[in-house]
Amino acid sequence: MDISRRDFIANLLKLGSGALLAGSLGSLTACSEPDKITVPPSPTSNTVPAGTATPLPTPHDVAYLTVVRGPDTKSIVRSAVKALGGMERFVQPGNDVIIKPNICVDYHTYEYAATTNPDVVGELVRLCLTAGAHRVRVMDQPFGGSATRAYERSGIAKAVKEAGGEMEIMSDIKFRITPLPGGRDITRWPVYADALNTDVLINVPIAKHHSLGRLTLGMKNLMGLIQERNNFHFNLGQRIADLTTLLRPRLTVIDAVRILTNRGPTGGSLDDVKIMNTVIASHDIVAADSCAATLFGLTGLDIPAVRCGAEMGLGITDLSNVRVDRINL
Repeated sequence: MDISRRDFIANLLKLGSGALLAGSLGSLTACSEPDKITVPPSPTSNTVPAGTATPLPTPHDVAYLTVVRGPDTKSIVRSAVKALGGMERFVQPGNDVIIKPNICVDYHTYEYAATTNPDVVGELVRLCLTAGAHRVRVMDQPFGGSATRAYERSGIAKAVKEAGGEMEIMSDIKFRITPLPGGRDITRWPVYADALNTDVLINVPIAKHHSLGRLTLGMKNLMGLIQERNNFHFNLGQRIADLTTLLRPRLTVIDAVRILTNRGPTGGSLDDVKIMNTVIASHDIVAADSCAATLFGLTGLDIPAVRCGAEMGLGITDLSNVRVDRINL
């Protein structure tokens, strides 16, 4: 076991469910359909149906996926969304919007590539409001430290406020045991109700190494919208795909301005950070993740969650038959 993997597991053990997790590492990459496993409902939780918006079909005159590179982060975000048809394709006047970045810890700034770049998040907030969104909230559950400190330390709180959005501290009382009818391994899980009921969910992960899931990209970033995350690490790839059948972001924008190449998910050394000045965007979360995997010398099929998602029909991994706009600014 390498150091980063051992350290990550140690963190999980501190948080609980350690013995079960330690005994299940061999099944983390399986895309199988074992016996159905469910989380029993909490006495204080209500079961609610999945209500999150599903992705829109792709018009023939816009890109299926965009890859934009350039020195100015806000400009590459604008260009990536414009090539997809503009934010007006995804956000309608009066919509309630939730943006889900990866705000990993409260002790690193975004330069360490464990947390989504604040300029990416802030520009997406601005684009949503310009498209007529009634409200734009940004939220996550940090892996390490408090949400308040992590929001501030990351620079995301400042960027969101300046753009006119709101930072939300996720409340335990808003999680609900929710059915996952399309799940192969799990059939229900505690999910943040607001993420299910919002008009538009926009997913904004940073592309980074992960010691258990190989990479953290769009699909894995959705884990920030659930509880019982320790238990979720059994058969991790399949469970992430199961969750994606429920939480279907209208748009996924992958921050690859800086990528973390080792010791993820928390990082800690600038030696592990590679400057790419890139943003990848698509309505298809599997396609976006597949494209981002190539930045690490991998394919989508090398990432267990992405492979499972493709097998379940959640998106495509082969981008050769769709329009991909690659733009250099």
